[in-house]
Amino acid sequence: MKSAGPLSLQDALLITYYWPPSGGAGVQRCLKFVKHLPEFGVQPTVITVDAQQASYPVLDQTLLAEVPDGVRVIRTATREPFEFYKKITGKKDIPFGGFANTGQETWKQKLFKFLRGNLFIPDPRVGWNRYAFAAAKKVIQQQQIKAVVTSSPPHSTQLVGLKLKKQFGLKWIADMRDPWTDIYYYQDLNHTALAQKLDARYEREVLEQADAVVVVSEDMKRLFLNKSVSVDPKKIHVIPNGYDEADFTHPSTPSTEEFVITYTGTITEAYNVEGFFQALCETMTRNPLLRYRLRFVGKVSAEIKRQIENAGLPLITEYIDYVPHDASIKYLMASTVLFMAIPDVPNNFGILTGKLFEYLAANKPIICVGPINGDADKILDECGAGRVFHYSGFELMLDYLMQLSKTWKINPNLDLPIINYTQYSRRSLTEQLAKLIVQ
Repeated sequence: MKSAGPLSLQDALLITYYWPPSGGAGVQRCLKFVKHLPEFGVQPTVITVDAQQASYPVLDQTLLAEVPDGVRVIRTATREPFEFYKKITGKKDIPFGGFANTGQETWKQKLFKFLRGNLFIPDPRVGWNRYAFAAAKKVIQQQQIKAVVTSSPPHSTQLVGLKLKKQFGLKWIADMRDPWTDIYYYQDLNHTALAQKLDARYEREVLEQADAVVVVSEDMKRLFLNKSVSVDPKKIHVIPNGYDEADFTHPSTPSTEEFVITYTGTITEAYNVEGFFQALCETMTRNPLLRYRLRFVGKVSAEIKRQIENAGLPLITEYIDYVPHDASIKYLMASTVLFMAIPDVPNNFGILTGKLFEYLAANKPIICVGPINGDADKILDECGAGRVFHYSGFELMLDYLMQLSKTWKINPNLDLPIINYTQYSRRSLTEQLAKLIVQ
């Protein structure tokens, strides 16, 4: 009997602005898709921006080693306003969200935010589109490309997919990790009525013309379905962020001397976590013989640091700047419990960051501050991995911290028993995307 031959792979394009050496959650999503797609019959070619010209808020050079051998990555030029922004304002960092996270603003920053909202639609990285389209067109003409996946933000990338769909008629899958005109900082960009109308038209046209739309949560699906009666609910698919089993090879090493609470990623005043800080302070007061450590790995706003000071927590708080992805996993595994928060903003029920799923894979109790009955709450409940507390739920947060502290006195390892989170592995999630590409 003859053995089966090698798997016949279908060529597909994946167009994404964020790609190693960029850091961040969006990079993880696309990188892991590309890693696992060949297992399910798809050979991806990646089109991205030249790293030397890109506007990345954070860098993680270690992720370059995770790009699979044999994957063709095409990098293109771009034209964006960020270098001009940095020269005029004196800011060294690229702002997250396209000028939306600039904190206390000078008049120059306010001016640039207005220009961002009205001259760069949908976003300041729209200057990359013509280069990305030209590269995609060349690949399509060279290879038997039958499908293209565009991943955003920046949502301007979806306009590349729209143009390719119109010109070549190939299958187009729009992967949108965040809301578009419902993103929590949208109103801060001071759009004129005309700019807002144009942006909404782009959003609607992408939703109507894409063969499939992929979103990360059920609530995001609801938001997008409300944009047009012409959008078939069956073509919007929920493929959340996830975790990669290969990233979790480090042993669990919680401290036996300190009760370590770890938060990874960016946190600002929009997350509304003062209640948690107060609950932690009260927990410490009631357990004077226990040692606590509150650890932040990533970017922490000045206002959050002020809140920590006011809550009486500065002596137990540790700030560690952005670290490579593998190092952030080690910090998770060295923790007692994990802390996360969801911004206290409109339409936050569907916010599901990649952090949630990596927290699940770390197998530690999770304390989350966010909307009750949101998508994150449902997943934590489903997996039995922790609890979500409302922003004003001081008493409930205090009770939970006291319970955990009491248990920790008896056994300093609070790691959970095996919990059901394997459906959120990057491999399983990529299989769902592959089915959309090849069907």
